[in-house]
Amino acid sequence: MEEEDIGYTIEEAIAEARRCLKCGKPMCRTGCPIENDIPSFNRALSLGNIGEAHEIIAQRSNLPAICGRVCPHEKQCEGHCILNNKGKPIRIGKIERFIADFHAQMKLAHEKLPAKTRGKVAVIGSGPAGLTVAGDLAREGFNVVVYESEAEPGGILLYGIPDFRLPKDVVRREIKNIESLGVTFTTNTMVGKDVSIKQLLEEQGFDAVFIGTGTALARGLNLPGEDLKGVVQSNYLLHMVRLFNDGKVSRSEVPVDEGDDVIVIGAGNVAMDAARTAIRMKAKSVTVCYRKTIDDMKASRAEYDGAIKDGVVFLWQHTPVSFEGEGGKLKGFKVSTPEGEKVIKADKVLLAVGSRPAAHIVAGTPDIAVNEAGYFITKEKPYGMTSMHGVFAGGDIVHQPATVVLAMKEAKKVASGIASYVDAKKLLEEC
Repeated sequence: MEEEDIGYTIEEAIAEARRCLKCGKPMCRTGCPIENDIPSFNRALSLGNIGEAHEIIAQRSNLPAICGRVCPHEKQCEGHCILNNKGKPIRIGKIERFIADFHAQMKLAHEKLPAKTRGKVAVIGSGPAGLTVAGDLAREGFNVVVYESEAEPGGILLYGIPDFRLPKDVVRREIKNIESLGVTFTTNTMVGKDVSIKQLLEEQGFDAVFIGTGTALARGLNLPGEDLKGVVQSNYLLHMVRLFNDGKVSRSEVPVDEGDDVIVIGAGNVAMDAARTAIRMKAKSVTVCYRKTIDDMKASRAEYDGAIKDGVVFLWQHTPVSFEGEGGKLKGFKVSTPEGEKVIKADKVLLAVGSRPAAHIVAGTPDIAVNEAGYFITKEKPYGMTSMHGVFAGGDIVHQPATVVLAMKEAKKVASGIASYVDAKKLLEEC
């Protein structure tokens, strides 16, 4: 599955950057969750100083090639651009992507880093939150080790976002960049099962631990027939397609067969990714059913437009009632509509109705408090610390499923909280 957007040439990127008005009060920065200095990197690029532009971005973002591709720019930086009033905002996402890609392709020099003497921090999970904390702390002189349960780091960036939106070589390249900051990655290790948080703190000498494991468990609908063969979680489809594309599983392991009639339940970005992936796996038809209207859709407009272009059909105000089957196998999907109930033929139904935190870490660490839904409860001071001293959490596991950049926004604040905590801990030990 090739990337659908080929990005800017150097001429196009510089021309677009020159459109920036360099506003006195840049609303694009206000719209960016991590407050990227957009006017400054636009100006550097417009002058041909691509290395300087990359340095400016690196002050706020560890994942520019990823954010430039998957952020909902129309709701954030570009949506706040003053030129959006005329329907022609600066294409900030494509500019950021160009700068990151050019920096990597040209192998430009990396920043000078401090010695890793300030403290030792363990990061659990290598998705957007974990990578952000790891990168920020490494730049501040911390020795950081990232623990990942999968065979390869990247989390949802690698296993949950399809190639046509985010090529995996881009994810791997960004992880290499973070590794070059002095971060160590330990894969095939599940904290809570293979090693406990208490062991990390008490036996392995970590000064603090950050939990950024996201929401790994998909939610169901708890409707009749949900156990029928053919009812599949969208995240599972995306994961198996990733493994298939990497040659690690056969085509038969992918839970959508060529010629299937597929229904997707939900209207968030995961639903769009699943629907568009099913199209690329040569499903006969793909239909998205959503209980509300298009105005309530959580997916970005760009993702919706892409799905329409791919041939996905949308049915609004279609509320799930039950899964219909025969002999244990799915045959159809019953919905309630303004015109009454009906059954839609389906070989596969893909659920994309949200997710929740996995319980293995909490189960092994009863000192960490969670709310009734299983999300971690954290403090304002030091920011992001759980009820267990030295253990911090951030991203989706605290704030519920959100976008990549929103997870990064919170993770940056938690990284500052960890730094403050470790500094205070070291001072007390010296005293």
